Amino acid sequence: RCLCFHCLTVLSEFPEMELRVGNKYRLGRKIGSGSFGDIYLGTNISTGEEVAIKLECIRTRHPQLHIESKFYKMMQGAVGIPTIKWCGSEGDYNVMVMELLGPSLEDLFNFCSRRFSLKTVLLLADQLISRIDYIHSRNFIHRDIKPDNF
Repeated sequence: RCLCFHCLTVLSEFPEMELRVGNKYRLGRKIGSGSFGDIYLGTNISTGEEVAIKLECIRTRHPQLHIESKFYKMMQGAVGIPTIKWCGSEGDYNVMVMELLGPSLEDLFNFCSRRFSLKTVLLLADQLISRIDYIHSRNFIHRDIKPDNF
């Protein structure tokens, strides 16, 4: 089925309809929104593996998804960097299918009643510094450091 705006609107009203991406992934429920598009839970039709599917309207003024996918491909192999499984276009959307990571730091903070112990803060700081250092070592600057992005 197509991924035009009309079909995505219909999907939100009739979730039992099935939309496919890249002829390999089933588009599921919306799990988030980013600056440049929406993120959906997806499923690999042949293996059952859950993935994240990011959609960006093709008609957007400043398309970013292709650039984002190139960034992830350059960062591959590091802890916390999702693997890109497929990237392309479907209907009215640029699409990036990637490994589904666990909850964000913001989600964990909310789950813990917005309080972390000193030990947790120190363990998190070590991981965050390592990830930011890895990105810097590849000559990139993050520019959007916030709990939702970790």
